[in-house]
Order: sequence, then structure tokens, then C-alpha cells
Amino acid sequence: MSDDVLLFFAGKPGASALYRVFEDRVMAEVDGVRIRVQKTQISFYVRHMFAAVSLLPARPKTRRPETYITVTIGLRRRLDSPRVDRAAEPYPERWTHHILLADAAEIDDELMSWVREAAVFADKK
Repeated sequence: MSDDVLLFFAGKPGASALYRVFEDRVMAEVDGVRIRVQKTQISFYVRHMFAAVSLLPARPKTRRPETYITVTIGLRRRLDSPRVDRAAEPYPERWTHHILLADAAEIDDELMSWVREAAVFADKK
């Protein structure tokens, strides 16, 4: 992990471990990914941004685990899944989904299929 990523997760070793698993899978499954660390999120780009990792509290505090990351993806369609914590359509045919992850096992084939779909969608914009 880069120094910027380590700084982003300073004091949150559990979240950085989740991020590492997510980043490794993205880099292995999506070609030509660039990563940009910003103040509030780590963004993943192909032609355009297709995913981001943040510490956004996508769930109410009473349902939020102590350690988590939030993965945000953009798709042409709305996902119909209980795994999606929040979804919004900021403009027609562009759905933003926030998915809170608390365990590395949640970075599974289903999630990665959505991430790959988001990368294809972002590359065609």
C-alpha cells in the first residue's frame, strides 16, 4: 500500500486491511486501473471513476459495525440487493450505490461482478 493510503486509514488498521483485500481484487480483475487517494475517499478510475472506498457511514450507527469500509460504485441500473445500504439516481441512468463492508468475506464474487460492471460502464461514458 502507498503512503497516501496508509495515511488515509491512520488509526484504523481493520479498515485498512479490508481496503487491501478490495484493492488487490480490483487490480487483479479490472485492467488499466488508476488509484487516486483524496481527503475523503480513495477513487478507482479506468477512463472515468468507477468505484471509491471511504469511511462514509452508510448505515445508521446502531446497525454499523465498529470496523468497516464503504464501497461506492456507479452503474446504469439500480441494484436490487439487501447488500446495498444506499442507492441514488443523481441523473438519468446513473445509479450510485453505497455498500458497507465489515468482513473480507464480503469482498466476494458478487461484489466484484458489480465492480467490473461499474468499470465497463465508466469506460464507455
